[in-house]
This record gives sequence, structure tokens and C-alpha cells, in this order.
Amino acid sequence: MGAAHSASEEVRELEGKTGFSSDQIEQLHRRFKQLSGDQPTIRKENFNNVPDLELNPIRSKIVRAFFDNRNLRKGPSGLADEINFEDFLTIMSYFRPIDTTLGEEEVELSRREKLRFLFHMYDSDSDGRITLEEYRNVVEELLSGNPHIEKESARSIADGAMMEAASVCVGQMEPDQVYEGITFEDFLKIWQGIDIETKMHVRFLNMETIALCH
Repeated sequence: MGAAHSASEEVRELEGKTGFSSDQIEQLHRRFKQLSGDQPTIRKENFNNVPDLELNPIRSKIVRAFFDNRNLRKGPSGLADEINFEDFLTIMSYFRPIDTTLGEEEVELSRREKLRFLFHMYDSDSDGRITLEEYRNVVEELLSGNPHIEKESARSIADGAMMEAASVCVGQMEPDQVYEGITFEDFLKIWQGIDIETKMHVRFLNMETIALCH
């Protein structure tokens, strides 16, 4: 009785922290156990056998995001060696569809959290700015599976996108002015009006059948 009561209290606490229902938490726990090999924590190597993720060109960045202390809300930088189930739920909560029944401020906050998660994937050194080099790395990884695009072409695409970002965020720049990189506020401007829902999904965890909304 006591154990059952303690477990239900824990589930209610997780519901409050992540926004998932008890059924969703139960389904995600089964997936967590599958990934971890029935162990209490997941390490990076546990993601090696996820087929959809194996084919993703930015696989390393996706896996890294699960262990990024910023996403885990455990610090401004650094990576965790392993994550427990509550950590796993914290990361998965970024992929929850935005509840449109919420108030305008809450919807905007949810959107900002999703965009902050994406921002962290680009900002690999945790300095609060996406530099040209960091952006080039992402673009090169995304295009690495295309045999028709050479590395120099990928760099040119990244350079052009960064120039466009500068024009959106800074406006007309002086000839000698250097754009140091995309801050999170810049990132919000770039993503303004873009449907974030279509950009963040959990297919790489084979969870298409799990309803992650109320």
C-alpha cells in the first residue's frame, strides 16, 4: 500500500513537472527501459541501436542534447555522463505539442523553451551565441549524406544563411562591422512565424504511436 501510494505520488509529481499524463509517463517509461536495457540510467551508447537515429545526419547533436545540462536544467554548461528517467522525461517534454488551450503567455513560454532547446543544439560551446563556425558544422553535417554537395558548397550555404541572419537581426551593417553570431534573442527573431511543431518530433525514438498531447 505504502509503495503504491509513493509511486502514484511520484507520477503526479512528474505530471506537474513535465506536462505528460500518467498514461504517457507509463508509455515513456517502457521506452526508457527498452533503451536502457532495463537499467536505471541511460548513457550515450544506449542510443547506438536506434535505427532511425542511426541514419540521421545530425545524430551526434541529437544524442548530445539529451545529456546537455542546459536542457536538463542542471547548469549553464557541461554534459551529464548518464540520465535517469526523470531527466529523460524532461528532455522529451520539449517535444510535446504546444497546448493551444493555454493562455497566450504560457503558449509563448512553451514555444521559447522549444526554441531554446534547438538553440542549444547549435551553440555547442555553451557561450550563448551561435558562431559562423558552429553554424557551418551543423550545415555540413546536415548535407553530409548528399554526394552532390561538396564541403565548400556547404560552407557557402552556411555563410549565406549567416549573412541573412545578420540582416534580420542587426539590419544594415557597416562595411567593417563584424557579426559575432546569433544570440538567443536573434534566434527568436529568425524563427518568428515558423511553425515549430513541424520541426520537433520523436520519430527517432520510434514513438510515432505514442500520443504526446492531451
